[in-house]
Amino acid sequence: MDDPLIELGNRIRRRRKSLGLTQEALADAAELDRSYVGGVERGTRNITFTVLCKLCAALSCDVAELTRGLPLVPR
Repeated sequence: MDDPLIELGNRIRRRRKSLGLTQEALADAAELDRSYVGGVERGTRNITFTVLCKLCAALSCDVAELTRGLPLVPR
């Protein structure tokens, strides 16, 4: 896991798909633009905590579920 934004985007995409949501449906539920959600899922958007909370609410999960282990901290 080199880039935490890419990993976060992958986790959001997996959660969205597991719920059977399209990017458009997720965007509507989170009150975001569909293209913005696409950027988040690709890891090209450095989202704010507020946006992360909106996405988590729309995905029926908490922030910890999507961010556990991010960033990867060497031991």
